[in-house]
Amino acid sequence: MLELGFETEVIYWRGPAPFFYAPVPHEHVEDIRKVAKHVTYGWGMIPVTAKIGALEFYTALFPKDDTYLLPLKAAVRRKSNITAGDVISVGMTIPPVER
Repeated sequence: MLELGFETEVIYWRGPAPFFYAPVPHEHVEDIRKVAKHVTYGWGMIPVTAKIGALEFYTALFPKDDTYLLPLKAAVRRKSNITAGDVISVGMTIPPVER
């Protein structure tokens, strides 16, 4: 299991549908890469439990541009009152692999 805490600026990506992400700071990338091969379920997706304020949610990180992005679904953003440009504190756990 890997537990991380960090602050990051929420970004917006405008594709076929708009998406908001919390990029993982570069100082945590190598730690995530060490466990990624054991927990990924395809396309580099890494299951995580994340916490922003009092709101805890389950999602999956994915690799992008030498870091990982934490997707922020609309329900998470509404409940946390966050949008692009906001700096947020994130707690994140990558669970151990079940064997």
